[in-house]
Amino acid sequence: MVRPGMAPRPRTNALIIVPTYNERENVPGICERLFGALPDVDILFVDDNSPDGTGQMLDEIAANEPRVNVMHRAGKLGLGTAYVEGFRWALERTYEYVFEMDADGSHDPKYLPIMLELAEDGADVVIGSRNVPGGGTVNWGVGRKLISRGGSFYARSILGIDVRDVTAGYICWRRRALLALDLGSLGSNGYMFQIETKYRAIQQGMKLVETPIIFEDRRVGQSKMSRAIVAEALTKVWALRFGR
Repeated sequence: MVRPGMAPRPRTNALIIVPTYNERENVPGICERLFGALPDVDILFVDDNSPDGTGQMLDEIAANEPRVNVMHRAGKLGLGTAYVEGFRWALERTYEYVFEMDADGSHDPKYLPIMLELAEDGADVVIGSRNVPGGGTVNWGVGRKLISRGGSFYARSILGIDVRDVTAGYICWRRRALLALDLGSLGSNGYMFQIETKYRAIQQGMKLVETPIIFEDRRVGQSKMSRAIVAEALTKVWALRFGR
């Protein structure tokens, strides 16, 4: 578990950050799948005081697995702030490669070794992309596909960036890219957080690479996406474009 005091030296150079809120049904087996893909990796779960007991279940796993860490937060504070706190935790412990990943099974762990290899070969940010050749989605309706692809096109057109899946949330960051983001000034959540971080990385001269993934919609639990999060992305992208 995450405890106060001096940050221990990590046992590996890679960390996977997995935010959780009411993911009790998805937690069993998640560590086995991640370690099966990348045995030499640490995991940090960031739990927002899940009412369904997800945090307690994760504590039980961490008590028997030194590669697993759990950060408990006071309440539902949002995906963006969960990643920012996770990034800070990672930087304090000198990890070189830091992954963003969902807890609901949508992001297949089989892509982790490919993404890590691309980062080791020189990419500063590796994006698991649904919108490049070979990528795609499973169990998505036409409406959701239009919103996802249309939102990505909308954002990258306004910002003038060549990232096909700008709202993607399956990412491997090099340490230097995280340091370039100015974490203290990030204030977005959901889609907008993913857009803002990629845009800032590009502005700082980081090399972004997209690799195809197949994104499968969650099988259990409720999606955390909402109209408010989509609306935030539609409006705040303009503020980001003009430096506000």
